[in-house]
Amino acid sequence: MPELPEVETIRRGLEPHLVGRRVRRLLVREPRLRWPVAPELERRLRGARILQLSRRAKYLLFHTDRGTLIVHLGMSGSLRIIRERAAPGPHDHVELRLDDDGLLRYTDPRRFGAWLWTEAPAEKHPLLARLGPEPLGNDFSGDRLFQAARGRTRSIKSFLMDSHIVAGIGNIYANEALFMAAIHPARAAGRIGLARYRRLAGAVHEVLQQAIACGGTTLRDFVDGDGRPGYFRQSLQVYGRGGQSCPRCAAAIRETRSGQRSTFYCPRCQH
Repeated sequence: MPELPEVETIRRGLEPHLVGRRVRRLLVREPRLRWPVAPELERRLRGARILQLSRRAKYLLFHTDRGTLIVHLGMSGSLRIIRERAAPGPHDHVELRLDDDGLLRYTDPRRFGAWLWTEAPAEKHPLLARLGPEPLGNDFSGDRLFQAARGRTRSIKSFLMDSHIVAGIGNIYANEALFMAAIHPARAAGRIGLARYRRLAGAVHEVLQQAIACGGTTLRDFVDGDGRPGYFRQSLQVYGRGGQSCPRCAAAIRETRSGQRSTFYCPRCQH
């Protein structure tokens, strides 16, 4: 699944191609996504001007002069700008055609993404209203994490990935941030002190910024809005490295699974 840095990379790649453009047509080849694409979406978008492209957690928000298009990439979705009209493939489900003859093509083999519309303020949409603060925003801090964790017995990794606590930290970057902060992923969230939470918040910010600078992490078929792969995978310190040597102490990195998600950690460095 594309995580926050991948979605932010896509947003930055698409922004110069989309902002200021008008939608000439929306073509839906397959409406059966996670939630069906509304039949009236084409009518609502036709002729609309795209004013801004923003991100909330892992959602892309296309702000227009009529309302906001909310797009989620699901497990395997991608968005690309097409200039030369290549024939669509079997998984190219939605196309947004622009007034400069550009084309935004949405590809999703698993069909678990979403194209939704709202005319109300986007932050009030049910999918967005209860999300926690952005991990790259001013509202996110170690102090806030510490206060939210009081009395919690769930693991710190599960706590960190809860979108109601903080929005958009996925499995890859939770593993990496916990390693950077030297915190064992199974430690109870309520048994971590303020100083360590401040260190963890700094690690979250650092690892996400590094990943964005590298264009995201290439896992399976992730590419950015221009079709370029991300390169942060080459910098991963623990994720996907079970059995390999820890880059700090040379102990063997361990891998466990919980809720169908892999957890990677160093048994010597993280406690």
